[in-house]
Formats: sequence, C-alpha cells, structure tokens
Amino acid sequence: MRLTVLGGCGAWPTAAQACSGYLVEYDGFRLLVDPGYATLPRLLQHHTVDAVDAVVVSHGHPDHCADLNPLLRARALSDDPPPPLPVYAPHGALDAVLALDRPGMLAPAYRLHEFAPGDRFAIGPFSAATWLLPHFVPNAGIRLSTPGGVLAYTGDTGPSADIVRLAEGADLFLSEATYIHQVPAADAPYLLTARLAGQYARQAGAARLLLTHLWPGTDATAAREAAAEYFERPVDVAAPDLVTGATS
Repeated sequence: MRLTVLGGCGAWPTAAQACSGYLVEYDGFRLLVDPGYATLPRLLQHHTVDAVDAVVVSHGHPDHCADLNPLLRARALSDDPPPPLPVYAPHGALDAVLALDRPGMLAPAYRLHEFAPGDRFAIGPFSAATWLLPHFVPNAGIRLSTPGGVLAYTGDTGPSADIVRLAEGADLFLSEATYIHQVPAADAPYLLTARLAGQYARQAGAARLLLTHLWPGTDATAAREAAAEYFERPVDVAAPDLVTGATS
C-alpha cells in the first residue's frame, strides 16, 4: 500500500500546501481520501482525473471535501466521461459540496455510498473499518486494510479512546495534529495536538506516525519533535508529494 500526500494543511490552503488530501494505492487501485481545498491541482501532478477509482471522505468540512466538486466537474464535462466514481462519506456530509452545481449536472459522474461511522465495508481491494470520533461535525476515523498492510487515519478528531482502537498495530498512522502542545480550551474536545498524536501512536503500537492537518504556519519540526517525545518510532509531517508506504 502506498500513500501520496496531496496536502496536509488544516483549515485553509496556503501558497505552499493544499488542505487534507491523500492518494492511497494498492494492487493498481487508486483511492482518494479527503479531497480538501486545493488538492485537485496536486492530484493532477500525478494522475489524470479518470485515474481515480474511488473517493472516501471522513467528514463534511470543506478542508476535507471541497475539491470533490472540481474533480466531479472534470469527469462529468470531459469529452469522454469515465464511469461514475464511487464516493463514500458519512450520511449528509457531502450535501453542501454536491449542491454547488445545478441539480443533476454532476449526477452521472458519481455514485454516493453513505455510511454511519462505525460501519465496515469494502472499497475495491481495501477493507474499511470506521469509528465515530469527536469533532464539530460527525467524523469517521478510517482504517484501511489489505493483505499487505494497514493504514489508520483519524480525519479530524478530539481525544478519544477509540483512536487507539483505530490505530492498533497500524503500519502507518495518519493523525491530525492541529496544534503542537495545547488546543485552545473551546476546541479541546474536537482537535488534537502533535503530543497527543504521539501518545496515541505509542499506545496503539503503530509502526510509523505521519502528522497532518497542522494549523497554517505551524513549525513542522516542532510538531515532529513534540510527537517524538512520546513515540520513539519514525515520525514525519505530511508535506506535498511525500510518498510513503503502509506495508507490513
């Protein structure tokens, strides 16, 4: 299993980085995870729009799903439209982004599969297990398993014992780390720090930790060091075009 980072910036994109977006590939199947703001141009650096086989979205905030709209536009309006794109998301999470165009315009371009966080289902060669994790809106932590490895992804979340279950024994744990040491009090139930991500990775026995969703302008080195205080295995920070494996 191979993961390519399209973006890892929280809240809004910067000149240097798109928001959350990850291309996960296994056995020739390409799964786009969380097409947030500005991720489509990054995707196009690697593949054409018809090369994506499915999309899965953790939750409905636009920094995790806004670029589904231009992706579907590019597929729907092409001279030779590809087959409908399977799109998996929590119930209602994509209502706003799918309503950006006139009714029916994008309908031939996708097939929506809504799920409740906690559900398990297959996406191509991936077995997907999901957990409801605390955020401002319903958010699904997603665990993708293949015979060759396990990738666990938090989406956006606050502290929860379920994060350890999500990431247990994962070959790669992709964890939100909006702040480095402390989340502002009002947001503390709904977001993580790099320090907490490191603690959860250690408790889960993950092999590697990849921090993502850092607040714009956050010092990536400081975030990495904060996580490494608690997690002694490899730690990195999501950066554009970073390619890494999730293999046993």
